[in-house]
Amino acid sequence: MKLVQTLLATTLLVGVTGTAHSETLRWARAGDALTLDPHAQNEGPTSALAHQMMEPLVMRDMTGKVVPALATEWGPSSSNPNDWVFKLREGVKFHDGAEFDSEDAVFSLNRAMTKDSDYKELLASVKSVRADGKYGVIIETNGPNPTMANNLTNLFMMDKQWSEKNNVTKVQDYEGGEETYAARNTNGTGPYKLVSREPDAKTVMTINNDYWGKGEFPMQVTEIIYTPIQNQATRVAALLSGEVDFIQDVPVQDLARVAAANGLQVKTAPQNRVIFFGMNQGDADLKADNVEGKNPLADKRVRMAMNMAINRDAIKKIVMRDQSIPAGMISPPFVNGWTSALDAVPTTDIAKAKGLMGEAGYGDGFSIRLDCPNDRYINDEAICQAAVGMLAQIGVKVQLDAKPKAQHFPLINKLETDFYMLGWGVPTYDSEYIFNFLVHTKGEKYGSWNGTRYSNPDLDKTIEALASETDLAKRNGMIANIWSAVQNDQLYIPIHHQVLNWGMADKVDTVVAPDDTAKFKYFKLN
Repeated sequence: MKLVQTLLATTLLVGVTGTAHSETLRWARAGDALTLDPHAQNEGPTSALAHQMMEPLVMRDMTGKVVPALATEWGPSSSNPNDWVFKLREGVKFHDGAEFDSEDAVFSLNRAMTKDSDYKELLASVKSVRADGKYGVIIETNGPNPTMANNLTNLFMMDKQWSEKNNVTKVQDYEGGEETYAARNTNGTGPYKLVSREPDAKTVMTINNDYWGKGEFPMQVTEIIYTPIQNQATRVAALLSGEVDFIQDVPVQDLARVAAANGLQVKTAPQNRVIFFGMNQGDADLKADNVEGKNPLADKRVRMAMNMAINRDAIKKIVMRDQSIPAGMISPPFVNGWTSALDAVPTTDIAKAKGLMGEAGYGDGFSIRLDCPNDRYINDEAICQAAVGMLAQIGVKVQLDAKPKAQHFPLINKLETDFYMLGWGVPTYDSEYIFNFLVHTKGEKYGSWNGTRYSNPDLDKTIEALASETDLAKRNGMIANIWSAVQNDQLYIPIHHQVLNWGMADKVDTVVAPDDTAKFKYFKLN
C-alpha cells in the first residue's frame, strides 16, 4: 500500500529547538473557550484553547499548511479508493501516561460523528472507522473522498479509557446546558497540560515534558496563563501595562496606540473568516417581528432590500477603522470556490431597496429583533448597531439584543432566533465545509449552524455529492452551481472579511495564523 508521505514543515517557524528560554506567556482575548469537550463546540476560541492541550491526526501550522500531528503518513488506499489510511505516530503518551494508539483514534472519530458533536458535518461521508493494527486507522467513506484529510485538522483525539472512566464517552450536549467531566477537564497528547480551569476567568497550562514534539518545535513557552477579557479598554490596558504579553484582538481604535507603545508590536493579516447576518426565511411566521401570520423574510425582495441597505464601506471606515474587507459572499478568499465576481460588494441603494420593500407589500416596513454576540468577533456589537441605523432607512425597525457568545450561539443552533449575526471560518479551505454547515437542510448529519430554515432538497443532493467527487474540475463546477443558488436566493447578508490584529510584547516572535489560532509550541521568545 502506497501512502502519501508528508514531512513536518519547520521553515521559518521552527528554527530553534529545545527550550533555551523558559518563560510564562500571559495570553488574553475577548472571549473564553465555551467548553473543554473537544467535540461539543466547533468554535474558534474553543478550538484554539484545545490545540494547546489536545491534537488531531493532522493539523495546520501557523502559516495554514497541513502538517503531521498524531498521524505521520496518510492517503487514499491503493486497493480501495473509498478508504483513507492513516499511520499513527508511535510512542505518544497522553498527559496521564497512557499510550495513544488506534483504539483511541477510532473511538474519537466515532464519538465526533454522534448527534451532539459539532463536528459531525466534517465526517458526514464516513461509512466506518476501523483500526489497522495498533498504529493504523482506516476511514471508509461512501465513495472516494478527495478532501478527507483536510476535514480533520481540528478534530481532536481523546483517550478511550479516560473517557470511559470519567463517563464522557458521549459528547457534551452544550446547547442543552449539560455539564460533564470533559467540559472542565482534559487528558490530551498536546504540548501543554491543564493545571487549572476557571471558565470565563483563567486557564493555566504548563509544558508537557514528555511531549513527542520536543526537539522538533521551539517549545520556548513553558507556562500559559489564559485570561478572557471582554472589555476592550481593559484588555488593551492589560497589554500596555505588561499584565499580559499577547492579545489576539487589539481593538481597531487602539491599533496606533499599541503599535507606538514602547516594548509592544502589532502584527496584522487577513483572516480566514467572514461576518454576516442570517435570516429565518423558512418559517410561516416569525416570533421576533410585528407582522402577524406572515414572515417578511420569506420574501426574497425583502432580503434583497436589506442586503442593499447595508453600507459596508461605512462599516469599514467608521466601525472597523479600515480594518475589514467588505464582502459579497459568505466565503473568505482563502477558500476553494471563492471568486472575486461572487464576492462583489452590492451597491448601497436605499431608493431601490425601498422599492423592493413596497413591491413585497412592506412599504411601511416592519420591526424585528437582531440577535448579536458582544464578545466573539471584532466590534461585533458595534457592527450590529450600525446595521440598525442602516435598516431603519428602508423601514425595518430593528431592536438589537446583544449578549455573550455562550448565550448567543445556542439561539442559532436551537432555531430560537429569526435574525442574527454569525462569523464563519473555513479550516478545510474548501466550500464544502460552508455548504455542509450553513446551506444544507438542518438535520442529524448536516446543517447544524443553518439557522435560516432554508431547505432545498435538490441542492442538498449536490452538496452531499461533493464529498465523493474525485474529478476536481467537475467538483469545482458543482461548487460554482451551489454558490450561484446561494447568491440568487439571498440566503445570507455578507458584511465583511475580518482582518486580524495581534498585539504582543516585543519578546514574542510569531507569524499571524490565518485561522486566528495561536499554537504556542511554535512561538519563540526573544
